[in-house]
Amino acid sequence: MTALRVLHVDDEPDIREVVELSLGLDPDLVVRSCASGEEALGVVEDWAPGIILLDVMMPVMDGAATLGHLRSNPRTAHIPVVFMTARAQSRELDLFRSLGAVGVIPKPFDPMALAASLRAHVAPPLSRLGVMRHEFLQRVDGDLVAMAGHWSAMEDGTDVSSSLAGIRNIAHKLAGAGGIFGFDEISEAAAALEEAVINGCDGSGSVSEIAAALDRVTVCAETERVGQKTTDRTYK
Repeated sequence: MTALRVLHVDDEPDIREVVELSLGLDPDLVVRSCASGEEALGVVEDWAPGIILLDVMMPVMDGAATLGHLRSNPRTAHIPVVFMTARAQSRELDLFRSLGAVGVIPKPFDPMALAASLRAHVAPPLSRLGVMRHEFLQRVDGDLVAMAGHWSAMEDGTDVSSSLAGIRNIAHKLAGAGGIFGFDEISEAAAALEEAVINGCDGSGSVSEIAAALDRVTVCAETERVGQKTTDRTYK
């Protein structure tokens, strides 16, 4: 069996030691520990883990921020991440999964069962990609709602500059993430929306062009959602 590389990230040295000992009970796991999210981002550039065990509450860069950086980098976007946290309420679990985590292991944990718990979250790469693609489309729904809110505020004249900045920021993220997960039409539509907002701000474009670009993103997202079941079969 090929050894599975595990990167464990926690700011508490005692926790790192216990996790290293616990995972060391499985001879097919190779463990490397980091004391911060920033350190972990440096490590993954040269040492590619098969899975990352990530503490939620850390100073400076917490688990959510660390995961965000991992997902924004094409070289690390595919690495499955499992959060470890004492905050294991259902609301927090839903939040962690919405951020892109494949699972959550609550603290305190059973040292004797930690390796098995972690392995339960390791799926074949293609199946995992299918799950991530589905989760991306779910996040797109939230992004569309947020952009609709910005658009309504802009039409009301509440804060045009801030609203346009909000739409542009979301469009920029969709353009990058859409391409990573293979949703090229969403990516291209979002890039066009970002450009329309830029042009609208500098006077070379119009509000109607922004509206048309926003509608195109919505249509592309709906088209991809309808075809997701067929697409998922390819990734299973």
